Amino acid sequence: MAEPEEPHLFRLPRPLRLESGATLPRVEVTYHTYGRLNAARDNVVWVCHALTANADVLSWWPGLFGAGCHFDPADWFIVCANVLGSCYGTTGPLTPDPLTEQVAYDEFPLLTIRDMVAAHEALREHLALTSIHTLIGGSLGGQQAVEWAVQRPELFENLVLLATNARHSAWGIAFNEAQRLAIFADPSYPTATPEGGAAGLRAARALALLSYRSYQAYGQTQTDTDDTKLTDYLASSYQRYQGDKLVNRFNAYSYVTLSRAMDSHHVGRGRGSVKAALDRIRARTLVIGITSDVLFPTSEQQLLARHIRGAMYAEMDSHYGHDGFLIETAQITHFLDRFYVQSYAH
Repeated sequence: MAEPEEPHLFRLPRPLRLESGATLPRVEVTYHTYGRLNAARDNVVWVCHALTANADVLSWWPGLFGAGCHFDPADWFIVCANVLGSCYGTTGPLTPDPLTEQVAYDEFPLLTIRDMVAAHEALREHLALTSIHTLIGGSLGGQQAVEWAVQRPELFENLVLLATNARHSAWGIAFNEAQRLAIFADPSYPTATPEGGAAGLRAARALALLSYRSYQAYGQTQTDTDDTKLTDYLASSYQRYQGDKLVNRFNAYSYVTLSRAMDSHHVGRGRGSVKAALDRIRARTLVIGITSDVLFPTSEQQLLARHIRGAMYAEMDSHYGHDGFLIETAQITHFLDRFYVQSYAH
């Protein structure tokens, strides 16, 4: 069995001009690889991660990636790059400017999904990967994947999109803005220190969790059995716990940056329409929706499948809500097995 490699650091060979018109003079990308390229160099799986994840896909997508899983490093060369704007080793709001050594914090330039894809594309060229067997991503990762597949239709053989969309919805933008308002209300956010906005981030995560899970999930796991309670309910402590967990591993400035990038997602921008953009995709495509997802409802995945030629649509019945794309790995594996059998039978 192939062992996961240590993270790698790639520096883009030139400044990165962003979609907003700003320029990042030096960009570094942290990435992981697992397994090895085969002789034909046709066993590449590229993973695009979601909002607060990192490049170590084996740590956050167990059951789908790892020994004995559908994407086993013994069979595949798996690449996962930390997104631009994150706080896990890739250039972001806490990265010192190479010329001044100053940290931008909340003055970091606006990023878009297309900027994230530009960093991925530069890394792909550095790795000399001329074709990718499967490009996969869920949520923000799915937004990156569909944008990249639109930009480079000849590059990808298979495309797997989970709990994502072609354009971020007004509903999703509203959720993100509510979270940012919680962060901005934290008086420590303007102080421009590494810990700035921590209390706001805690509140933002508690709010976000309501869009990631479902009424049923909370009912099953967070309903108190002690009928005499008048305070400190299970659901209350759960929200505080999840907020604390994120504060201990993430950063408010990156959270603001990445949530704004998610809001920018619109494959039809400058391409005529969403339909015209999706029509560019040539990869065999599997789109997976989740019945209980209130953040990315199944109508958004159905739209993707309808306008990507030949796409296969599958729906997971899950009470976990949006987070089902990280949790329901047995169902995802079933759909992937069926997808690959059908794809290569034609």
